[in-house]
Amino acid sequence: MTKRGLPPDAAPSDRPARQGTRRAARRQRVRRVTAFLLLFVASVLIVDGLVGDKGLLAIAQARREYNALAAKIEALRAENDRLREQARRLREDPETIEEIARRELGLIRPGEKVFIVKDRTPQKN
Repeated sequence: MTKRGLPPDAAPSDRPARQGTRRAARRQRVRRVTAFLLLFVASVLIVDGLVGDKGLLAIAQARREYNALAAKIEALRAENDRLREQARRLREDPETIEEIARRELGLIRPGEKVFIVKDRTPQKN
């Protein structure tokens, strides 16, 4: 072999043809490596897009949390409305005050009689 990598019996006319095939092989190798690198980078970007900090899965989780919190806020607003209405009735409606006094304090009007009914446990023979 000579310095240029050709066998000593190779004719000078073979040199350009062999250099062309080497260049083609080198180009093909470069294309394969480039394609592999692009595929790898694309895979990394897709995986990051799915499971990264702001990926698809994180967005779906945040959306579920948002919906749960929105439902909780709506329930609390309804509870606030109910409590506001109850407070208004306690300030303005004497019948509401009377109902609560009878129920919670056991108060009665003059002339009413209270009957206390107790459950008896059945006796066993």
